Amino acid sequence: MTLFETWQIPRGAASDGVIVCWFLFAATFALRFWLRRKEPRAQESKHDHMATVGIALEGVGYCIVSSQVFRRDQFVPFVAGSQALEWGLGALAVGIAAASVGLTNAAVLRLGKQWALAARLVEGHALIQDGPYGIVRNPIYLAMFGMLLATGLVATQWIWLAVASLLFLAGTYVRVRSEERLLRGAFGGAFDEYARKVPAFIPGVY
Repeated sequence: MTLFETWQIPRGAASDGVIVCWFLFAATFALRFWLRRKEPRAQESKHDHMATVGIALEGVGYCIVSSQVFRRDQFVPFVAGSQALEWGLGALAVGIAAASVGLTNAAVLRLGKQWALAARLVEGHALIQDGPYGIVRNPIYLAMFGMLLATGLVATQWIWLAVASLLFLAGTYVRVRSEERLLRGAFGGAFDEYARKVPAFIPGVY
């Protein structure tokens, strides 16, 4: 077995696991869209278009990582090291992806009809602070970042993952600030108190 083939084994196994998680991740949102068609349409009360800029930046980050997925020359070590390290990184990638799927399911289920792609408020909008929203204020964005990291660990080299991550984080920052303007305007001090207790995106960081 050549050195190239040896490196391919852990990366290929991890890629399969991450791909399965992507199907489950996408299925969560597909199901939510399907259910929304059967529910009474929630009347939108406010919308912040600045979040579109954030979505675009996140999308560019995803494009950078996904553009590497089908390249043959991607199957080289993520970092210089042993095959054991590659197995470890593969296991880490699958673990992050699986946790991201679980977090997404919990968050979308908790949001119900309030979930939307763009930053908006609907009539009767509630400030949800329990479940995954008691851990971070934006668990879906954290899960999306987890899927980006997991994909990057099995599909590209660290430099491209770093660039993609910076773009994604910049986009997420824009989206978070956009949504916070809406929530602060709607809930005032209650949102400020929530923001003091629960981090926006990554526990202990932001």
